[in-house]
Amino acid sequence: MIGLTIDRIEVGDSAQITRRVTHGDIAGFVDAVGDYNPVHSDREYAAATAFKEPIAPGIWTAGLISAVIGTRLPGPGAIYVSQELKFLKPVKSGDSISARVEVVEINREKNRIRLRTVCMNQRAEEVLTESDERMRHAHFSSDGRWIYVQASHRNIYRVPAEGGRLEQVTRFPEAGLFLEEPTISPDGRYLYYCRGNGGSSLWLMTLEGGDHDPL
Repeated sequence: MIGLTIDRIEVGDSAQITRRVTHGDIAGFVDAVGDYNPVHSDREYAAATAFKEPIAPGIWTAGLISAVIGTRLPGPGAIYVSQELKFLKPVKSGDSISARVEVVEINREKNRIRLRTVCMNQRAEEVLTESDERMRHAHFSSDGRWIYVQASHRNIYRVPAEGGRLEQVTRFPEAGLFLEEPTISPDGRYLYYCRGNGGSSLWLMTLEGGDHDPL
């Protein structure tokens, strides 16, 4: 069985799985990896903590992301290369955790994709997210219709402010680097950024057309 090939994947594609956590899941994972931290394995100990009961190891929750990648998007044969994670809330037996991935960048030459990932509980609370400072550089267009997002050092995307499909606006030059806080012009037409090692020169990019010009 083979999953989706790179030519069948587009930015904005997404998939998710949902799993109800059981005491057996937590105990089985603890035994498998040897993580006998009592907050995971000792009910009496956990009852005296702020959690009041055993919690699942964070990596158990992260494993659900791997399950989505390996079975849904891209699917069988996919290799999960790297990720930085933030663990936001405890996961306990009885919780229903939904792990979701969304394609935000595609490199067809290298046969790689980049995903936005999140795990949420049955109360729609995020329990795990990616830790990616680059995704914080989001800016509204001057008319308020679009949110522009820096998804990597070379790509910028936009999504309707009222919600909708993420779309790639343009690709930066290989050497292009954003400012620490990239700046959109007041009319919403341009984005200023530094280019070159150490931000040696200031450039201007047309958001709609993708043209790059030095200042």
